[in-house]
Amino acid sequence: MSAYKTFHERSIKDPQSFWAEQAQLIEWFKPFDQVLEYSKPPFAKWYVGGKTNLCHNAVDRHLKTQADARALVAVSTETDQEKVYTFKELHTEVNRMAAILKDQGVAKGDRVLIYMPMIAEACFAMLACARIGAIHSVVFGGFASHSLASRIDDAKPKMVISAEAGARGGKAVPYKPLLDEAIQLATHKPDHVLIVDRRLVEFTKVVGRDLDYATERAKHMDAQVPCEHMDATDPSYILYTSGTTGKPKGVQRDTGGYAVALAASMKYIYGGQAGETMFTTSDIGWVVGHSYIIYGPLINGMATIMYEGTPLRPDAGIWWKLVQDYKVSVMFSAPTAARVLKKQDPAFLTKYDLSSLRSIFLAGEPLDEPTATWLHGAVNKPIVDNYWQTETGWPMLALQRGVEVMPHKFGSPGVPVYGYNMKLLDDATGAELGADQKGVVAIEGPLPPGCMQTVWGDDERFVKTYWQAVPGKMVYSTFDWGIKDKDGYFFILGRTDDVINVAGHRLGTREIEESISSHPNIAEVAVVGVEDKLKGQVAVGFAIPKDANKTETLEAEVMKTVDSQLGAVARPARVYIVNALPKTRSGKIVRRSLQAIAEGRDPGDLSTMEDQTVLAQIKTIMGK
Repeated sequence: MSAYKTFHERSIKDPQSFWAEQAQLIEWFKPFDQVLEYSKPPFAKWYVGGKTNLCHNAVDRHLKTQADARALVAVSTETDQEKVYTFKELHTEVNRMAAILKDQGVAKGDRVLIYMPMIAEACFAMLACARIGAIHSVVFGGFASHSLASRIDDAKPKMVISAEAGARGGKAVPYKPLLDEAIQLATHKPDHVLIVDRRLVEFTKVVGRDLDYATERAKHMDAQVPCEHMDATDPSYILYTSGTTGKPKGVQRDTGGYAVALAASMKYIYGGQAGETMFTTSDIGWVVGHSYIIYGPLINGMATIMYEGTPLRPDAGIWWKLVQDYKVSVMFSAPTAARVLKKQDPAFLTKYDLSSLRSIFLAGEPLDEPTATWLHGAVNKPIVDNYWQTETGWPMLALQRGVEVMPHKFGSPGVPVYGYNMKLLDDATGAELGADQKGVVAIEGPLPPGCMQTVWGDDERFVKTYWQAVPGKMVYSTFDWGIKDKDGYFFILGRTDDVINVAGHRLGTREIEESISSHPNIAEVAVVGVEDKLKGQVAVGFAIPKDANKTETLEAEVMKTVDSQLGAVARPARVYIVNALPKTRSGKIVRRSLQAIAEGRDPGDLSTMEDQTVLAQIKTIMGK
């Protein structure tokens, strides 16, 4: 591991020259004056004085050398549509979308909220915002009106771009009624809503507010909108992530540092080449979709596949068919998806030519050994785990094959990535721990380029939530427990806070608890993350009713409440109606004991618990 160690060490000891070198991977309108400005920890400013643009780097700069090469492949097995856009055609569509935004008064620094399914227009919208310097905030289409409203109020978008519906499993999923309700619930009212009408469902247009995308696009067929020269430190987007409190945090990303970080990661981690194709099976509503469906591959001159559909429709071979048809060289998915495919007929894997595929990368949740072993055996390609967060925007732990081919260890996402000064800290004292000791996975500041700048509109929350001062330095907490072995490989053990990981989606248990509590017949509730063979974790609720005589349909009613407020993505696997919750003598709910019972484990030391018979009652209700 000598090449890796030298490379990583240089990135930590001499970040100025290391990141100046990586900055050559993108194009600049104006060179930067200073690589890193860190006079006010923990706020790091990268490439100060430099001017660039994400859209220019993702689209325009490739027109010189590969205008007619594939850029975007939009595939929907829900609507049986498949369309390929070259870089030239993508450039044309992004200019049209940018012209629509400008026509409606959207300018540099304005926010645009994007609430869309996995269709080409969503890509055009993100790139158009980047082009004109507007800050996009993409909200996952699985979120319901309550969650959407809180994001509208926080980001205060001038405009919303949406579609009347998405599609899942052969059924239309209406977006427009949820969006209308969210705008009604929100205090902030966007000026306009641009709707891509897919002709999937009927919908009501709000006169004076709603605009039809096809009509507006027709007005700007020959649009030429220049790329805004953005300061490297200007915000590029806001992406909301669940926190330990009900209010989601708006992760704010910069422009220059993010472009450099993604370009470098494509070279050193994912190993993609210009002219090749990358297939990332995520959604643009999540950070993986931002970094490795839209920006990363396109900045690298690769074609990217945007896929609307499930891994099983029309059959379990659809992903492998896309790999064959588009000669995919780099694939990125999640362990949950692999576990779903593992249950299908193995013939689907031998049916297609996967010779173009070099590696499959998995992230979003811990990768278990049986799944990794099965997938490696099934496709006969390296299966590469990597670990990161919405906050970091690109991997913290990975095997960096572009630096050195390192041995894989099952259960570990790898070693610290260049730029990340990773530590394992004692959660009580903040002292650094050695090999084989369990601690909190942390990063010594400054965070490298591409990581979050701050929490949108709340610098104080950024510092308070993520950072702690240890002697002589500021340290960022990932809120994950981990262990490091003698070779420097990290193993992630789970969260230290109240965030759970359901099929790669981060959900705050407090947010779900607040939603369940809003049901008129719920007095008190606790939600915990419970281990699940398919999804990694699922949410399980324990609720005390106000009226114990009216509980026959209460679980179903509570599920509907969560669906309507947060969306099906946050729906618990079960909500058990109980008489009491386990509490300490000071009144704190002992959630770890609920989790242990739900997972069939010994709840451990219960000496601080006020009434130990409560757990026995809950066990009976659960049929344990």
